[in-house]
Amino acid sequence: MRQNFDVKGGPQLGRKNIPLLREAMKAQGLDGLYIPHEDEYQNEYLPACNDRLAWATGFTGSAGAAMVFQDSAVIFADGRYTLQVRDQTDREFLEIEGLPEPGPFGWLARQSRKGQTLGYDPRLMTPNDLATLEESAKKAGVTLKAVETNPIDEAWQDRPQEPVAPVVPHSVTNAGEDAEAKRERIAAALKEDGADAAVITSPASVAWAFNIRGGDVACSPLPLSRAILKADGTADLFLDSRKASDKLREHLGNRVRLRPMEEVEPAMAELAGRTVSLDPALASAWFFGELEKAGANIVRQRDPVLLPKACKNETEIAGTEAAHIRDGAALTRFLHWLDTDAQSGEMTEIDAALKLESFREQLGDLNDLSFETISGAGPHGALPHYRVSSASNLKLERGTLYLVDSGGQYLDGTTDVTRTVPIGTPSADMRRHYTLVLKGHIALAEVRFPEGTTGTHLDVLARHPLWQAGLDYDHGTGHGVGVYLGVHEGPQRIAKPWNSVALRPGMIVSNEPGFYREGQYGIRIENLQYVTEPAEIEGGERKMLGFQNLTWAPLSRDLIDLDLLSPAELAWVNRYHNDVLARIGPLVEGEVLDWLNAQCAPLSQ
Repeated sequence: MRQNFDVKGGPQLGRKNIPLLREAMKAQGLDGLYIPHEDEYQNEYLPACNDRLAWATGFTGSAGAAMVFQDSAVIFADGRYTLQVRDQTDREFLEIEGLPEPGPFGWLARQSRKGQTLGYDPRLMTPNDLATLEESAKKAGVTLKAVETNPIDEAWQDRPQEPVAPVVPHSVTNAGEDAEAKRERIAAALKEDGADAAVITSPASVAWAFNIRGGDVACSPLPLSRAILKADGTADLFLDSRKASDKLREHLGNRVRLRPMEEVEPAMAELAGRTVSLDPALASAWFFGELEKAGANIVRQRDPVLLPKACKNETEIAGTEAAHIRDGAALTRFLHWLDTDAQSGEMTEIDAALKLESFREQLGDLNDLSFETISGAGPHGALPHYRVSSASNLKLERGTLYLVDSGGQYLDGTTDVTRTVPIGTPSADMRRHYTLVLKGHIALAEVRFPEGTTGTHLDVLARHPLWQAGLDYDHGTGHGVGVYLGVHEGPQRIAKPWNSVALRPGMIVSNEPGFYREGQYGIRIENLQYVTEPAEIEGGERKMLGFQNLTWAPLSRDLIDLDLLSPAELAWVNRYHNDVLARIGPLVEGEVLDWLNAQCAPLSQ
């Protein structure tokens, strides 16, 4: 079993640990401490040893921050975690404020704490965030102090050890390009920009550039690592030496110098007088400070690995397609189970999550889940980032909807898919809302668009049917996805906030509009799709890009209100189901195949 349904976090942690933290702060002459959720690597999923916000407050959400002073403390969480933050924190120790408004910086700017000293860890903050913190501190009359040792690390007596999972080569058979060729491409880009080197701080970028994978981070095959890529094509790779093997050294070759993680700091000093590329959105303020101290000429620009990593090559696309078909067979077996055994009303959210995991395990090539399964029955489906635990576990009761968002990590691809199904007979409102979400999903799947188009330009397509009904959802419509890497990756994104990165061929994005009726049910339909090469359109004048679907699993035909679909939308549903049957049918048999045939039968108005 890969998933743990134990209750995580909780108010007892804040009650126990905030007093310990205040003692450690006092020893360093601090009146307050800013605690972001982010760790030294800006990871989405944190190793247990780096989950400082959870240790200090008991809140385990994936986005948040806290300000702890000697006389008060505040935690900041966004709307996805409104209920969770209330359940996991103690009101006597922590006030609750929102993200992004007022957010920790906006809140601080409104305080009057003249003469007090606020500590921050420069290893956990980007320079952009630090600049905002400095402005807020000035308004509050607070003096900022960069800590050498994080007070949390001093107070955390039973802190878990850093993970030391082996770092292994990622075969060119799956990567599609030799690592040295990748680094030569990056080197050429650095030369063109006039840079001598780039400091790479993101473990995902390091993994891609060196064709390596690890196991230090849950749900993502990442090695905690750093690198320096140089304009001459050579590189330094920094790892805990316990993770390296002779096989890894052979894989890296003689143009890569493998160095222990302790040498990152002296390596910054070695860049004195050099022009160094560094990403202010990914690298911590500590790196900027060390390079400035060394006398390097810092060029603030996007991590040069991000775009090449985002634009998948033919091998990566082919592998991802194959992984999705296998994963689709596991998901189809699960959807059959939901439509038969789970209709009893006696199965629970945990039962369902484990059943889906077991179907993926039976494939024989599952390396990990790509994230903890979101298994939401009834009102829990209305919480987009719900995590089931033994304390929250609900039954899949008849007359409700069940939402499942899940994915797997395979050597040839990363999957992420959401389906919503009825348990028992759905109401008219459920069918209407599901169909509005489906209409938005179809619009984004079918769109053709010119080069230079960003995800922000396309976001409205998925929301339009909901907007016309006075409805919306409060999360992004699409995120980038890696290939046996992170299930969430940039720089591309489909969402309301402005994203300046144009969608390019080979980029994988999710298509996941939703609707959430608080306290009753949630609906989300998610497929992955990739951007296709520009192509002519008959009668047109410009070539247009488009999307090719990757995810294959039947939609819930019992939730589709045919009266709300246009003829073109109905034709899309029938084509999609025909393609599902063609790809998944050969991989299932017996009752599951009979069920799949029925689910994929043409719909008519």
